[in-house]
Amino acid sequence: MFHLAQGLYRSWNKKEQYSVLILGLDNAGKTTFLEQLKSLYHLYSKPLDTIVPTVGQNVATVPMDKMTLLKFWDVGGQEALRAMWSEYYIQSHGIIFIIDSTDRDRLQECCDSLQSIITDDGVEGIPILMLANKQDRQDKMELHDIKQVFNKLAMHLDARDSRVLPISALTGEGIQSAAEWLLVRLKRNRQSRPPLYK
Repeated sequence: MFHLAQGLYRSWNKKEQYSVLILGLDNAGKTTFLEQLKSLYHLYSKPLDTIVPTVGQNVATVPMDKMTLLKFWDVGGQEALRAMWSEYYIQSHGIIFIIDSTDRDRLQECCDSLQSIITDDGVEGIPILMLANKQDRQDKMELHDIKQVFNKLAMHLDARDSRVLPISALTGEGIQSAAEWLLVRLKRNRQSRPPLYK
């Protein structure tokens, strides 16, 4: 009888786990975003001044609430590493695409990278959150200007949830509300991409 009760207790207390890719060009602030997110949810995080460019990936599991875990995959954004991104799509439940709001010279490259993501069959039906990072900087592009550039990609997003939000990964501004926005969409999309149970 004890084992039956123990099994029932475990199954009632299983947590939903969603996998989220963090993508974007190199130097967009992906790792800084992840480290700030970890510290917001009281996990150990690296000091921001020790962060170096990601070669390969960083992985962190963040407990968002009592019943939900988000497993974040921060994948390197150097041009040579972008070909690996598609290998992660089929297992992901959502994508965060981080844009450097100060890098006007590579905005088209950023747009092209995002287009290659959203036109891939592996991401069909999953939420995509675009984060305009470095909004704390004086030389930033305004959010409405960034949205204008990315609006032409909207036709490829079909009925999938997507949004562009401003953040500063360095100061932490906007990170929690971005994570909460994504969490709602992941749960709403659980019929299409069921979570793992841990």
